[in-house]
Amino acid sequence: RGQQLFTRCAACHKVGPNPARSIGPALNGVVGRAAGSEPGYRYSPAMKAAKIKWSKAEIVSFITSPQTKVPGTKMAFAGQKDPVQAAAIADYLMSLK
Repeated sequence: RGQQLFTRCAACHKVGPNPARSIGPALNGVVGRAAGSEPGYRYSPAMKAAKIKWSKAEIVSFITSPQTKVPGTKMAFAGQKDPVQAAAIADYLMSLK
């Protein structure tokens, strides 16, 4: 289910082997990574300054309301308000290495 829900995210975020550059950072291996640390991606100052280590809970919190979690983020997505769907997307991201 999370992979299906991720199709909305895929407009800006790429995953898979050798993901192409896009509007947002690649999300392979995001779990356990510090916010604002994907090499080669130009993050907002807010995201670079965020003291977040991406876990399932942090991902769910962020994709539920990006601007609330990291005020000033470049992510224009309004948020996935359904927490069950947000958790499914986080589970999918957790499966990516």
